[in-house]
Amino acid sequence: MEEKLKIACFIDFDNIEIGVKSTLQREFDVAAVLDALKERGEIVTKIAYANWGRQENSTRQLAEHAVQMVQRDPSPRGDKNGADINLALDALEMAFTHDHINAFAIVSGDSDFIALVNKLKQYDKRIFVVGGRAFTSTILQKNCTEFISYESLLMEPQKPSRPQTSSAQPAHSTPQQRGGQRRPPPLDLGQAMPLVDRALQVLERREVRPQLGLLKSTMLQLDSTFSEKAYGAGSFTDFVEKLRKADYVHVSGGEGRYMIKRKSSAAETTGPKPEEALPVLRDVLESHRLEMDTGAPADALAEWVKAEHPGFDWKAFGFQEFGELLNYAQDKSLVRVQPDETKGLMVFLGPEFHPPAVPEPEPPAVIEEPVEEEEPQPLVPGQPTARGPQPPPPRAPRTRKTTRKPTAGAGEAGVTKRPRKGGGARQPRRRGETPARRQPTLPMEP
Repeated sequence: MEEKLKIACFIDFDNIEIGVKSTLQREFDVAAVLDALKERGEIVTKIAYANWGRQENSTRQLAEHAVQMVQRDPSPRGDKNGADINLALDALEMAFTHDHINAFAIVSGDSDFIALVNKLKQYDKRIFVVGGRAFTSTILQKNCTEFISYESLLMEPQKPSRPQTSSAQPAHSTPQQRGGQRRPPPLDLGQAMPLVDRALQVLERREVRPQLGLLKSTMLQLDSTFSEKAYGAGSFTDFVEKLRKADYVHVSGGEGRYMIKRKSSAAETTGPKPEEALPVLRDVLESHRLEMDTGAPADALAEWVKAEHPGFDWKAFGFQEFGELLNYAQDKSLVRVQPDETKGLMVFLGPEFHPPAVPEPEPPAVIEEPVEEEEPQPLVPGQPTARGPQPPPPRAPRTRKTTRKPTAGAGEAGVTKRPRKGGGARQPRRRGETPARRQPTLPMEP
């Protein structure tokens, strides 16, 4: 018996609300999301994060469904990731402290939640992601347990009198009128056959009887983005009936116990791959590069594609709407999609058209060639050498100064000695005797 799911629902209201408005031109309906989750398990908690000062019209709807509203106060710098951080922290805390909760539903299209999804899967939790195919990151769609597209939750208009009430409220008539006209056109059943055939092969290798519930769970394991409503079926049973009528599979049994077997001809039905649609979009972006530099609405870009390539149909590549193709191209760095409340979905050129600047090449390193050592030149005394130490210059001979002693007959040759004053010879002074001071001579009187 399959375990009953206890689901904790976390809503990034600012993200999902602006995404639905810009791509589907309608107001976000939380009741449709909660009803889809109730089909998969019991919802035990519902928390929504937003700046509720800007969402006064939606607070009553959330209060009617007992959704707890957590205020996100924007920082002075306009912190747009404040709700993401609060949501991630509360979800992890609930996973640690509430063991009975075994499933989490994240209502958002932000790819920043991929880290939260991976962490919750590590703790053996089932992850449901609810968002629009046109604005939810394909990385987030592929890595959750099941992706629930908001487009598949839209109901067909049952009241044709809705356009008549548009004159009473002209300010809010346009989004509601355009949003209630239609559900996205269904895809061709043949595009689902590669996934169906792969799931049936997996069940055959496991030697398991391919029943309806087991087939759908296997298909979701292989591709979490699968939804039978994308092919115009109201339930998975209707989807299998459509495959049987189209002669894709063989169905036996009844009363809800259908047994499905693949046919040999069904394995040969292969359609074009999604990446094969990118060259056409790239060609249109190149021809309208000037307009795309400042951003262009998605509707205008779709008209350019139809005008330049009349035979191009994005539904043949598995995209229900043109916005899904743009979302896929954004993950391939071809475009950059930005939802806008007033202008709708705005498209800009992606990093492929604006590659990062190539760094300047570094100057080549100078490689010093080794110098061959020559044999030393023989040193010759007195000879200069081209290399090696220079010999010191020769020293000049030193001349010695000599003093001549006077000869004995020098006085007779004209050299006279000056006599000492007082006459007589110089007397030697005794030890300890002080020399007598010379008395000054007084002038003689006349």
